[in-house]
Amino acid sequence: MRATMNVHLTFDIEVWCNGWNDLDRAFPPSFERYVYGRSKHGEYALPQTLAILNRHGLPGVFFVEPLFAARFGLGPLRTIVQLIRGAGQQVQLHLHPEWTDEAVEPLIENCRVKRQHLSYYTLDEQTALIGHGRRMLEAAGSGPVTAFRAGSFAANRDTYGALHRNGILLDSSLNRCFGISGADLRGEHTLDQRFEVAGVTTVPVTVFRDGLGRDRPAHVGACSAAEMRQALSSARKAGRRDFVIVSHNFEMLRSGTSLPDWIVVRRFEQLCAFLAAHRDQFEVGGFALTDDGRRPTPGAAASPRAGMLATARRHVEQLRRRIPA
Repeated sequence: MRATMNVHLTFDIEVWCNGWNDLDRAFPPSFERYVYGRSKHGEYALPQTLAILNRHGLPGVFFVEPLFAARFGLGPLRTIVQLIRGAGQQVQLHLHPEWTDEAVEPLIENCRVKRQHLSYYTLDEQTALIGHGRRMLEAAGSGPVTAFRAGSFAANRDTYGALHRNGILLDSSLNRCFGISGADLRGEHTLDQRFEVAGVTTVPVTVFRDGLGRDRPAHVGACSAAEMRQALSSARKAGRRDFVIVSHNFEMLRSGTSLPDWIVVRRFEQLCAFLAAHRDQFEVGGFALTDDGRRPTPGAAASPRAGMLATARRHVEQLRRRIPA
């Protein structure tokens, strides 16, 4: 068995306005909720995420969506970047091109119609949008951008050509539980382990088999803590090189409010405590191009697994989450 497995704690940082009408009025309160999540209990959006990570001494990779700044300016984006960098965490590029047609100044020529996914754009358009996003993020103080994740995991083959043109050679956009993700790559790759496309290394989001035999992406809000622990241990025993976990800045908030979702708060706290307590098994860090000498071992292609009781616990928790606070 491999001594340690790379674990990547990744966070997609986004601001949404519950629709596209009356954005100028909707943006300030949306920014407050999505970035801070203030309530009488504290700030359970980005600040609490950072606090829990730092309490356990764990590094994360924060994929920050910058295109909203083409509508609202660099100030709010700079606030997000400073929060993350001030906590000693890494900022990388996330892109939701739904913001393209909302920009004050056009980012590409064909921007009159809203197109949700990056894969709906041509190679040249993707190149331009990734370039704009990178420049905005770096102008906000991110430091050099070296890694990328497409919004909604909607990358295609052209995305990797566009990343290469922009000098971004690391990616974590692929998630095989989302049909839009890597649709034109699936005939060649299983989207289970890192591989290279157009000179770019992509490290897919981990998918495990739950206690009912169903595929489940390793998303903090979608898995019980027990499922995540068992999937991590199963992946390591199978000889996996990487385990990619996804969360969001709003993951620990109840839907539509700034109140904490205590079930997800506990899940994230327990996950971080588990990883911190087992540093001899799990090496938590960012993505790297360097070859660490780790090669897939027999059985490494098998999906990580979680047991029936762990999955049953998730179903009970999901029912409890539906009860109004």
